[in-house]
Amino acid sequence: MKKKLTWKTIWIIALPIQWLLVLWASRNPDWVERYYSNGLYQWVSKALRILLGWIPFSVGDVVYLTLIFLALRYLVLRFKEIRKKPLNFLGNMVMIISIVYFIFHINWGLNYHRQSIDWRFGIGREYTKEQLVQLTHHLIQQSNAYQFKITQDTTKRVEIPYDKTEIYEKTIAGYEVFQKKYPDFAYPYPSLKTSLISLPLTYMGYGGYLNPFSNEAQVNGKIPLFRLPTISGHEVGHQVGYSAEDATNLIGFLVSAENPDPYFKYAAYNHALAYCLSDLNRKDKALFETMFKKVNFGVRANYQELRDFWDGYENPLEPVFKSIFNAFLKVNKQEEGIQSYNSVVGLLVNYHERYDF
Repeated sequence: MKKKLTWKTIWIIALPIQWLLVLWASRNPDWVERYYSNGLYQWVSKALRILLGWIPFSVGDVVYLTLIFLALRYLVLRFKEIRKKPLNFLGNMVMIISIVYFIFHINWGLNYHRQSIDWRFGIGREYTKEQLVQLTHHLIQQSNAYQFKITQDTTKRVEIPYDKTEIYEKTIAGYEVFQKKYPDFAYPYPSLKTSLISLPLTYMGYGGYLNPFSNEAQVNGKIPLFRLPTISGHEVGHQVGYSAEDATNLIGFLVSAENPDPYFKYAAYNHALAYCLSDLNRKDKALFETMFKKVNFGVRANYQELRDFWDGYENPLEPVFKSIFNAFLKVNKQEEGIQSYNSVVGLLVNYHERYDF
């Protein structure tokens, strides 16, 4: 008698087929841009945000924690069975990987293979040290101006007077402003939440993440508030369909900089300045020190606040988590890996030269 084709077998067979399809998609960004990012993904993401966005806590985090518990429970209770039938266990693992791989790419992951953000804005990525210095000077002026406007004292750090919910509401309002300039960045049915696993995220060194299975934008609620506007804008940037970290860093900056709220403008320029100063420090330490002297002490105080925060959670496992995420990014067409966060500098320089901000 012929054996029936089971769902387990179907999913195992589907894994290499899926891999080949994703490989094909990675070589056809125009197709992904048109039919997935601006097609299927728009329907999937809106459906998930309508379904889960109104729930005040992170459903995705609950699912993650539940699955981890069930997986550990399964391993403990079925340990003897797994030892006796390792091939059966291996088959189950391949089936699960295949299912997760499918859901990940349908729900969000194919956005890694769309056209890049520089294609979207018609800008380049290359820049000279002179261009970097010019932008850094501009960002220092803007950061200093908003810091003084808010505090009326060049030595005081900026303290955002909003709670996390208010910051999320203002982020959403900022996208409403931004979409008037760029309609394809519309953000209906928001789903922006504080992660239930903010403490683990902090120990891992992350400011937030997008749950690709629930399409909830997750923000690390432990980070100093002055950084949350750009982080919130960054995570929503993932939701609207951009996977690359440099792309969403640029989006987070632009949405916050164009927000009418002065605290959001300060957060935007402060964050962008940090990236540019860091890049300048790598390229010309003496010039960095000269430029840094022009930064108000109040702006520096915010940088010190953030540095103290991260130092307080430094641990030996953080590099391990960063290495895993680095590998994940490289697998998904971000050749620079975790350094792609810093490549936003080239985007900032070129966007500023073309459009100004």
